[in-house]
Amino acid sequence: MNTEKRASIVQEELMSLYGAPPIPLVHRDAYTLLVAVLLSAQCTDKRVNLVTPALFALASTPEEMARQDVEAVREIVRPCGLSERKASAIVNLSRILVEKYEGKVPCDFAALESLPGVGHKTASVVMVQAFGVPAFPVDTHIFRVCNRTGFAPGKNPAEVEEKLLKVVPKDYLLNAHHWLLLFGRYICKARNPECVRCPVAEYCSAPEKTEALAKAAEEAADLKPGSPAKKPRAKKKPTLPEAKSNDRSV
Repeated sequence: MNTEKRASIVQEELMSLYGAPPIPLVHRDAYTLLVAVLLSAQCTDKRVNLVTPALFALASTPEEMARQDVEAVREIVRPCGLSERKASAIVNLSRILVEKYEGKVPCDFAALESLPGVGHKTASVVMVQAFGVPAFPVDTHIFRVCNRTGFAPGKNPAEVEEKLLKVVPKDYLLNAHHWLLLFGRYICKARNPECVRCPVAEYCSAPEKTEALAKAAEEAADLKPGSPAKKPRAKKKPTLPEAKSNDRSV
């Protein structure tokens, strides 16, 4: 089976498992999405969603945010970590959006990546989720899954993304990164991947998968009626310490 065919089958299986997943970061438009994604760096989506209501109550447009003091923004985003850097980036990128883009988030990779605090992954998330432009933001879960399974191996996120964009069918590109992210978060986990319940196990080349499935098959065979019981392992007899003599006679 060629790589493209396998990619198509894997995406079909993940689509049937996850459907059209909602965007995990709460936002109103492209600008609030951009800010939320920036805050999510080294922070959970759950925590970001707890912080952004207060932040967007303070300022929810580039024009409003551009007028804010960095320290005021920092106090709100502090729970997300890296607060000084993130607050500075949010205020400064907002000023640039007002000055250069009429207060609108540009639908362009180069323009997005030129903004303070916005890297390729953040730009990719905004492009695919706000503008519907096919992109494949590669996070730690997707990077791990693609290398572990052999689905799209690469030495770095850029290599993995390049391969994914080549092998994933265009019809799946808008949701494929969500499916792989959820798959990596809840099934193909970093520790103790759940290979037994994996819907795409037969297309995976991970060594641990073979071991996990073999162990599960062995355990299932032991539970079948009429199966001979396993012989218990022989226990080693404990070695008794040599008795010390209390005889002090010469």
